[in-house]
Parts: sequence; C-alpha cells; structure tokens
Amino acid sequence: MRTLSVIVPCYNEEDNIRLFYNELMKNADFFEEKELVPEIIYIDDGSKDSTAAEVRALAGEDSHVHLISFSRNFGKEAGLYAGLKKSTGEFIVTMDVDLQDPPSLLPEMLGYIEEGYDSVATRRVSRKGEPPIRSFFARKFYKLINRMSKTEIVDGARDYRLMTRQFVDAILSMPEYNRFTKGIFSWVGFETKWIEFENVERAKGETKWSFWKLFLYAIDGIVAFTTAPLAIASFMGVLFCVLAFVLIIVTIIRKLVFGDPTSGWPSLVCIISLVSGVQLFCLGIIGQYMSKTYMEVKNRPIYLIKEEF
Repeated sequence: MRTLSVIVPCYNEEDNIRLFYNELMKNADFFEEKELVPEIIYIDDGSKDSTAAEVRALAGEDSHVHLISFSRNFGKEAGLYAGLKKSTGEFIVTMDVDLQDPPSLLPEMLGYIEEGYDSVATRRVSRKGEPPIRSFFARKFYKLINRMSKTEIVDGARDYRLMTRQFVDAILSMPEYNRFTKGIFSWVGFETKWIEFENVERAKGETKWSFWKLFLYAIDGIVAFTTAPLAIASFMGVLFCVLAFVLIIVTIIRKLVFGDPTSGWPSLVCIISLVSGVQLFCLGIIGQYMSKTYMEVKNRPIYLIKEEF
C-alpha cells in the first residue's frame, strides 16, 4: 500500500473541516483501487474558532486524520511548509479546505504522476465569483512578475498540486523564512503537468485574503524571485544624475546668455519634488529587500506548534 498525504491549511474554517473530509472520501473506491492509504493533515493556522476541535473530533473517527495546530497565525505559507514537513506519503497533495480545489480531480492527477510527471498542478481558466478589480490586479501581477523574473509564475495557478516525494524533498530543502510557494514550485524545476478547471466558489464562509493581504503577498513574490526592482532603481538614479548634469549646463548657459538666473522657480520646485519622490521610491525598493534579508538572517522558526498528532 502506498500513502497519499493530503495537506490542508486552515484558518477559521470550522464549517468546512467535515465538508472537505466527506468530499475527499467520496474517492474511497479510487484509493482502494490504486492501493492508496490517505494521510489527511489539517494545519490549524492559529484559528480563533473551533477549527482544531473539529479536526480532533474527526480524528477520533478516522485514524488517518492528523492535526498540526500553530501557537498563533503564521500564514498559509507556513502552514503549507509545516504540512509538507510532516507528510510521509509517496505522493503529496496540497489543497484548500474550502473545496475550491475539487477532490474529484485527484484520479486524473495521479494518472499523470503514474505516466512519469513529477508534479501535477492546477490553474483556473476563469475568475468567476471574484470582484472584478481584484481579478484585474491579479492578472496584472502575473504579467509583471513574469516580465521581471526568470522563474515562470503561471497565471491562475492554484496551490492545489499533486507531487512526488522527490519533488517535495526539493521544496523542503529551501527553508527560507519569506516564502512564496507558487514561485518555489516553479523554481525547483522537475516535469510538471498543468490541468485547467473552472473556478469553484467556496463551500462555506468567506475568503481570508483581503485586497491588502494579496497586495503584500504580491510584493513578497516579486522580492523573492527577482532583483529587477533594484535594477530599475539603479537605472532611475543614473537617469536623474544625467538630467541634473544637463540642467546645470542649461542653467550656466542661460546665465551667460540672458543674465537671468532667478526665473523658472515653479519648474524648479516641480523638479525638486519629482526627484525627491523618485529618491524615496528607490529607497523604498531597497528597504523591501533589506527587510527581507533582515528577517532571514534572524533565523527565526517559520512556525511554532502548539499541538500535533
């Protein structure tokens, strides 16, 4: 018998714990046919509701259910990493508990793994049910990061991915604090098969990802997988140095020809404001990279476990 580890990060998802389990176990015949034993690992990311209690109750009914409960909220990235570390299966799949990742795709995904792929990833072909402005910025983010980074981040990619043990071991070899899993999945390489599906709305509850959280997550992704913003900041610095030199020459010539060095105060104020803004913008870019470096060198644990079984 082979083990299929199912990694399920949760944050305030008490209503979806059993729903997800029931939907997953509809594939029980498939598990039996393929001689698979499920290892279901729920990661409670410091939930304020009864998420952990629901998992405990479920574990009392099925010994294949396991729990990792964090001491506080460390974020989904930490939850995914913790689940991958705990997994023992030959095959590992990461899924959302809200059923936006259909368990019904598992048979098809495993079929591709048996064909020789190292991982089978999923992407949404539509964003039905999302606010239009959020969908717009999401698409722009993928276009931006793929222009700047050598690591391809597929538009619409989900964290729903079935992987071999070799693939997961490669991911676990990257214990960085500032994690952007979508980029890490692509960076480690290996042969990946992509499956497309229509967007599925949440079974219950509301998303925990606000626009602001997604914006910060996007910045994490850009900083983690490209240094292009630093190159842009350097280029802008050189550009404005050249412009400043040209303006100095123009000012000297104007003084010599017209003898009127005091005219043009409005344009001067505009130039000073623009240059100051660019300087602050470039300092902000450098600050982002320095802050990530600062968090890495402190070498704090990615998460702290309160309860585990």
